[in-house]
Amino acid sequence: MKLILKLLLNALAVVILSYVLPGVGVDSYQTAIIVALVLSVLNFLVKPILVILTLPITILTLGLFLLIINAILILTAAHFIPGFEVSSVLWAIIFSLLLSFLQSILHSLLKEDK
Repeated sequence: MKLILKLLLNALAVVILSYVLPGVGVDSYQTAIIVALVLSVLNFLVKPILVILTLPITILTLGLFLLIINAILILTAAHFIPGFEVSSVLWAIIFSLLLSFLQSILHSLLKEDK
């Protein structure tokens, strides 16, 4: 149940950012849910492989290359999902940064106080 709620919160973050950022577009709420699902799968399966393969350049750039990896994953999702558009790499980097920030805020609402 918590996994579905997190997925819906991620979709809400995608919708909010599509309204705020002019370089990012989402056609519908259903598309936003698909984007959240695809980004989750890409982050789970593909991102660790890319991080390992690009470890030397990531170390050289003091971790800033991870922003490029996130942008590549977002552009990959935009390529495969009809209705989700990202106009450039710069918008993908900005979308990635703001998405992680907004997700952390929304997911902090789910945390239970102990």
